[in-house]
Amino acid sequence: MRRPWIVGVLLAGLLLGACGDPASGPEQSPPDPALPTAAPSLATTTRQRPAASPTAPITVDAAAKAPTVVYLGDSLAMESQKVLGQSLREEVSARYTSAPYSGTTLCDYLEGTGERSLVPPPDKAAALVRSLRPDFVVLQFWGNSWGYTPCMDGITYDKEPATYFKRYEADMKRLTEQIADAGGARRPRIVWVSQGPDPITPERIRSVNALYKAQAAASHDLLADAGRTVSPATARYTWAQYLPCTAYEHDHPAYCTAPGRDRTALHRDDDYLHFCLAPTTSTPKPCPVRSPGIVRITREITRVIADRVG
Repeated sequence: MRRPWIVGVLLAGLLLGACGDPASGPEQSPPDPALPTAAPSLATTTRQRPAASPTAPITVDAAAKAPTVVYLGDSLAMESQKVLGQSLREEVSARYTSAPYSGTTLCDYLEGTGERSLVPPPDKAAALVRSLRPDFVVLQFWGNSWGYTPCMDGITYDKEPATYFKRYEADMKRLTEQIADAGGARRPRIVWVSQGPDPITPERIRSVNALYKAQAAASHDLLADAGRTVSPATARYTWAQYLPCTAYEHDHPAYCTAPGRDRTALHRDDDYLHFCLAPTTSTPKPCPVRSPGIVRITREITRVIADRVG
């Protein structure tokens, strides 16, 4: 059910201001062997690794078989982090660490932002690269456009679109440089995750995704067009709450939420931005229920990494 856009704008502000993260509730789904289910409440930063991680230094050949992956981002990464972790472990035996913070954008993960950042120093991108020596750093950001984080210096898309894009592009380059410098001779590959349609500012998302693509090409990094998987097949930037079920969702019926109509739900009625089908709350945590949109996004990220290490 679509709400009037003025309500949608206000709702989006509330969701982002409240971190836009799900809480478990009575609607929680039963276990599904294909993907993880609800997890206990976690701190905002979660560090997740396989139970039996090797302790010896990773050689080039070993890294190709078992890459180390760091996942950073905003509330979209917060809700997806556990599903992506399991997907990467299952597909490429990845060593996996996630440190998303809701309401953030690229500048929050830059070193040198001090108190203006919502991300503490140990979880800055460069700091994690130095400590974990990852093979891949996955960056998923919707593109904070409403000034929720202090490090954007009050720059918003609605008031200053040209300045907003200029600043966003500059932050992308700075973050790439900091990650590269921290990696040194073993520079990780960055995976920029493109975003799905935004019904409020569709052209903003198109431009943000174009910046991701250009930056990935310029620095010889990777692009995971995860946003395409949550878009209509013939309308990449047209927002949809429901889409036809995929082959994967037919094979795993719990992810085809309306099989009689061959369609599945990507968003709740009251949240056009996030893909978790549980209600949002002010307490950040991974999504506690099976959510087709999250699975679509994380499967595409996993595919891009698997193609590089397989």
